[in-house]
Amino acid sequence: MAAVAGSVLRGLLRRQLSAQSQPLLSFRAMSSAAEQPPASHSYETLKVSRVREKVFHVELNRPDKRNAMNAVFWREMVVCFNKIAQDSECHAVVVSGAGKLFTAGIDLMEMGSVFVMVEGDDTARKAWNLRKKLREYQESFTVLERCPKPVIAAVHGGCVGGGVDLISACDIRYCTQDAWFQIKEVDIGLAADVGTLQRLPRIIGNQSLVNELAFTARKMMAPEAESSGLVSRVFQDKQAMLEGAFELAADIAGKSPVAVQGTKVNLVYSRDHSVPDGLRYMATWNMSMLQTEDLMKSAQAALEKKSPKDVLYSKM
Repeated sequence: MAAVAGSVLRGLLRRQLSAQSQPLLSFRAMSSAAEQPPASHSYETLKVSRVREKVFHVELNRPDKRNAMNAVFWREMVVCFNKIAQDSECHAVVVSGAGKLFTAGIDLMEMGSVFVMVEGDDTARKAWNLRKKLREYQESFTVLERCPKPVIAAVHGGCVGGGVDLISACDIRYCTQDAWFQIKEVDIGLAADVGTLQRLPRIIGNQSLVNELAFTARKMMAPEAESSGLVSRVFQDKQAMLEGAFELAADIAGKSPVAVQGTKVNLVYSRDHSVPDGLRYMATWNMSMLQTEDLMKSAQAALEKKSPKDVLYSKM
C-alpha cells in the first residue's frame, strides 16, 4: 500500500512540477532571544512569549502565590487559548509554571467563597447557578484540548489539584526529576470536578492506579509518573526540561499545520468515540484535507531528501 501511494505521489508531483516550477523556501531562523507575541496577550496570571518559530510559551505567572489558580486565572486561560487557537503565527504551545513549582492548585483563600456563597432563592436555583459556574471552570482546561495546536505541559516541583486537571487536558507531558503530582481534592472535601477523573484514566490506562491516587490524594513522584505513562520524559532540572519542550514544540511547529492540527483533532475525537465512528470521521476530514498543497510540498521535500523544516507551508 505504501509503495503504491508513493508511486501515485511521485506521479502527481512530476505533473505539478512540469506545470510550474516552485523552489522550496526555508523558514527564516529566529533570534535565540525570546520575541514577544502580539500585545493582545497581556494577562495578570499568565505570561505569554514566543520562544521559537511558531512556538508560544504560556507560563502560569503567580510565583509569589505558588501559581495558585484564582478567579482571574480561570477566565484568562479561556481568553488566552481561544486567541492561540486562531493565531496562525502559533503552531505549538508549551505550558509551564514560574517560580518554585508548577502550581499549588486552586486558590482556596480567594475561591472558597465562590462555592459557599452561591446566588439563588432556594436550593434548586443555587444548584443551577453552581452548576453553571462549574461548567465555566471546566471550560478553562477543555479549551487546551479543543485548541488545534498541540499543547505540551512542562512540570517542575509540585503539580497539585487543579494542576493535574490542567495537564490532563494537554497533549504531551514532560517533567523534572523532582516533580510530583497530587489529586488533592478529597483532602479538602470534594471530588475533582474539572477534568482529572474524566481524562486521567484514558491517559494512564490503569483504573486501579487512578482510583488509588484519587481516593487517597497521595503524591505520585516523577519515576512513577513516567512508568505509568502520565509523562513521556523526565529531565534533570527545569532548564533542561524547558529546552527539551521547546525543541519538541519547534519540531512539531515545523511540520505541515494541516497534518498536525488534523492529527490532534482526530486523536481527540477518536478517544471519545468507537473505532468505526473515528474512521468515518477521519474519512470525512481527509476528503478535503488531502487536497492541501502541503501534501505535494512534503512529497517534494521527501524526494529531494529534505526535512519538512525546509518547506514553507502556508499559514493556518
